Amino acid sequence: MNIRFFLSISFIFLMGAPIDVTAQSNERIIPGAERFDLYVPEIEWKNVAVVTNHSALVGEKYRHHLVDTLLAMGVPIKKIFSPEHGFRGSAPAGWRVRTTTDPKTGLPVISLYGKKKMPDAKDLAGVNVVLFDIQDVGVRCFTYISTLYYVMEACARYGRKLIVLDRPNPNIHYVDGPTLDTAGYRSFVGMFPIPLVYGMTIGELAQMINGEYWLPDSMQCRLEVIPVGNYSRTKRYRLPVPPSPNLRSMAAVYLYPSLVFFEPTEISVGRGTMVAFELFGRPDFPIKDTVFVPHSLSWAPLPKYLGQACNGVVVRPYAKDIEEKGGIKIEWLLSAYQYSDGPQKFFEVPSFFDKLAGTDDFRKQIISYQPVEVIRSSWKPAIKEFKERRKPYLLYE
Repeated sequence: MNIRFFLSISFIFLMGAPIDVTAQSNERIIPGAERFDLYVPEIEWKNVAVVTNHSALVGEKYRHHLVDTLLAMGVPIKKIFSPEHGFRGSAPAGWRVRTTTDPKTGLPVISLYGKKKMPDAKDLAGVNVVLFDIQDVGVRCFTYISTLYYVMEACARYGRKLIVLDRPNPNIHYVDGPTLDTAGYRSFVGMFPIPLVYGMTIGELAQMINGEYWLPDSMQCRLEVIPVGNYSRTKRYRLPVPPSPNLRSMAAVYLYPSLVFFEPTEISVGRGTMVAFELFGRPDFPIKDTVFVPHSLSWAPLPKYLGQACNGVVVRPYAKDIEEKGGIKIEWLLSAYQYSDGPQKFFEVPSFFDKLAGTDDFRKQIISYQPVEVIRSSWKPAIKEFKERRKPYLLYE
């Protein structure tokens, strides 16, 4: 059956009625994955691999996974590549993801967060085109964009086309934080010379990776980006599912850039609770807005201060301000450091802190009690340069 005809039949089956992109354009933001008319005709007779996870949902109420939808259309998907947290999004942060078989579709699921980060020639054998569809949050240390980098490198090396199905970035409305120094601090939690919050969708960033020749040996992959419909940088987008196990609310998504710096310190951000990245504290913290006790959860099996009562500072109310205005709240980090017993106690893993920051300057500024204004001013020149450099790659006004 011709897939263009089957496409409309599939949506009657899957959603109750065909999706009319034009009719919906004034009602909702439309992820690139749903703009089937822009990419399905190109892949209908090709063997396809999909780089994706649980966040690749489509339909007006986001009830259907992209893989299931494309298979129902007859698209010949041959394999799935999964990032950190796995295809179903349940693996704990930092834990290796195993290569397996998806029980629902029977497709092989090849891990890109285990023994390897990049597909090899064997993985791409028999594949003509690769689709990439993962919901990102626009923070440099969120590893989905590092997976994007390695997939782009693989496509460039082995001559495959990559189609990025773009999705909105909930933190697109601002740029902030230290810019990564690739000479000394490049890692899987930071691969590009960009600020911590870079204000681009994953599709825009893919274009910048290609256009700035950031792949090894100045390679470029054959790249196409399917843009988000009915979207602009001034619009806010509420994620239909958590992008990762510990970002369980929109408040956590907005607060993540401010609280992620606590991860390599003695401070807990609430992993092992249902409100991770909405508060911070430790057992003997002198400020006590609340008390939280980290427990072993399937997505956070070994949280910091497991089973211990922690005095906590609740920062969830500040999420609304960040949603409206943006900005990293570094004063929380500076305040917590002032209540510590010095850098050796506070920075439990200083090398990892520097990787998150992309430089050791930020840690040194904290240790020397630099004021917030001085620290923020030190970021401005690189942020200004980055904003100019990214302009050719922006897709949304």
